[in-house]
Amino acid sequence: MRRVGFGLAALALLAACESSVDRQRATLCRRAVPALAPQGTVPKILRVGSGPTPADLRVDYAVTGQATQAARQRWIVCGFGQGAELLTVITEHGPLNGAALYLLKQYYLNTPEAAAADPGASAP
Repeated sequence: MRRVGFGLAALALLAACESSVDRQRATLCRRAVPALAPQGTVPKILRVGSGPTPADLRVDYAVTGQATQAARQRWIVCGFGQGAELLTVITEHGPLNGAALYLLKQYYLNTPEAAAADPGASAP
């Protein structure tokens, strides 16, 4: 009986850790949206879901502002390594190059400005 209790506790702990990583991944990917949306627009998150692989997360969004920019649906796919390590970002225009990804990660995603601009921060 003790083994069963230990096994259940281990599973609960693992599920809690995975849920925390999923939340971190979703936050990072959402925070990238304002930096990648067209200048002069305000993004609104439509959906956050799984991407093409289990390590990917896709964010669909719309923008308001410039009428010519708001007409089509936009998206980004964030690819992750272990935990919440962001490895790739792909938009409807193609993948970010290494320099752009580096700058996004090092100088924007974990800043107070990114947290304040997160279009899905109040979403569950």
